Formats: sequence, structure tokens, C-alpha cells
Amino acid sequence: MKTIMKAAMAGSLALALAACGSADDASADAEADTVELPADEAMGDVTEEPVADPAATATPEPAGEAEDAAANQSADDAGAAAAEAAAAVEAAAATTEAAE
Repeated sequence: MKTIMKAAMAGSLALALAACGSADDASADAEADTVELPADEAMGDVTEEPVADPAATATPEPAGEAEDAAANQSADDAGAAAAEAAAAVEAAAATTEAAE
């Protein structure tokens, strides 16, 4: 049943994708005139030179000692919580093995 649904879905998606085309003549190939002209027209009115953005290349200020200490404390707390969780898992596994 699932394979029939998958085949029906694939067929309907293929037909939906085929319906998106709007070419009147399927034998007409894409030509450079129809593709490159709109791009040339879009770029034709640009007369300004690009400007460097100092914010794009700016590096952030290094963290201070207080921020480093807070980050280290958070890391230590996370390590302690992970150790407690591992001990709880080991204890639960030992209890399960003892019950069997």
C-alpha cells in the first residue's frame, strides 16, 4: 500500500513540475540573447563604485577576565552535571543487571 502511495505521489509531483513550464515551442533552445540581455539591462544603470564597509571586517573586542571566568564556571558546571548524569546511568544499569 505504501509503495502505491509513493508511486502516486511521485507521479503527481512530476505532473505538477511539468505544468510549471510556459514554453509554447518545446523545440526552442535557450539562446544567449534571451538570457544575457536582461542581466545587461539590470547592470546598465550602475555608475557608483563599491565602498568598503569597515563593520564587515571589524574584529570583536576580546573578552575580559570576568567574562572568561564566567565561561569557565559554566563549563565546569556543565562538566559536573554530565558526571552526575553518567553516575546515575551507571547506577541504573547496575540496578537493572542486579534485578535480572
